[in-house]
Amino acid sequence: MKLLENISQLATCRAEGGQGEIHAIADAALVWEGETIRWVGPRRELPSAYAGAERLDAGGGLVIPGLVDCHTHLAFGGWRADEFEQRILGRSYLEIAAAGGGIARTMRLTRAASDAELVERAAGFLREMLSLGVTTVECKSGYGLDREHELRLLKVYRTLAGMQPVRLVPTFLGAHVVPPEFRDDRAAYLRLLTDELIPLIARERLAAFCDVFVERSAFTVDEARRLLVAARAAGLGAKLHADQLTAGGGAELAAEVGATSADHLECASDVGLAAMARAGVVAVSLPFASLYLGQAPAPVRRWIAAGVAVAVATDFNPGSAPSYHLPFALTLACTLQRMTPAEALKGATVIAARAVGLEGRVGSLQPGATADFAVLDAPDVNQWLYHLRPNACRATVVGGKTAWVGEGAALSG
Repeated sequence: MKLLENISQLATCRAEGGQGEIHAIADAALVWEGETIRWVGPRRELPSAYAGAERLDAGGGLVIPGLVDCHTHLAFGGWRADEFEQRILGRSYLEIAAAGGGIARTMRLTRAASDAELVERAAGFLREMLSLGVTTVECKSGYGLDREHELRLLKVYRTLAGMQPVRLVPTFLGAHVVPPEFRDDRAAYLRLLTDELIPLIARERLAAFCDVFVERSAFTVDEARRLLVAARAAGLGAKLHADQLTAGGGAELAAEVGATSADHLECASDVGLAAMARAGVVAVSLPFASLYLGQAPAPVRRWIAAGVAVAVATDFNPGSAPSYHLPFALTLACTLQRMTPAEALKGATVIAARAVGLEGRVGSLQPGATADFAVLDAPDVNQWLYHLRPNACRATVVGGKTAWVGEGAALSG
């Protein structure tokens, strides 16, 4: 049994309460045994039963639940830095995609990469994410866009899950865009997804969710409905890329099909947001995408006012969000979207855990939850997200085990 003390502030981030209620404890202590939290509270109230636990020192730092990045496109080939320049010079995302760039370009590069190359590259990204305090990552396919390569990406995630400590939640995104070879027969591609790939992926447990990109350049609401109904029937959870570039009814569809989350939502309607709130669909804010695409920031204050729970994630991908730095995304959520630091933190912990179906297991620090947490070089949440640094994380613990320690730092005992 282990006891962490000398904690300036501990954010428990329990599910109850509003978006900004992180249930912070000053001068806290945390006790865990194996991978499970046994007790958390003010140090002065530590029960005598835990007095003999192995004592570890947090160095007066901030302790938060392990961060949950609930929207990434983790495994892909190549980069698209030239498209970054093109957008700066005035070409839109949709114009670049229509000319053969965007997702279709990454599809070609990903298909050309070997399994070993994809595994090695993604493992490197995960090591860096772990060092930032991230302990759970949702990872989408969607750059294969045929039977062989979509299955291959999901199997890459299965390999990665067994070789490193970050917890992975795989999502099938075969409905990212229609690939070139099916451009003249969309119906055939939809049949491949609904009749062959979704049942196979569900049967082999290669993914927990099915995602659809609902957009003018991708899939219609009717097509997405068909795909998500098939996914739910097969036992997969539903997710949507919704209303990112245009108001296309994605938020309304998310509520209709009982999706776990709808992500992006920069252009979502008030009617759609109200429907999501009633249905309990999590809204996932992706500030890097807005930043890189030059869009107006997502109106998150309007989402919160509508009663929608808001998660914050990176959308890490080679085109519209080429960064996995979740703490920086949280700072952007504060500065661009006017979330408070506490609201942003809750959005990357317990609410993000809900967006990947793991609420109650990860994303909060309370008895019975998994001992996933990060120790940060900051006295409190406000100071952490206000003072932008390359990395404030001193140590990351996953499943009760120290998985990463920063240079010159330690959980000393």
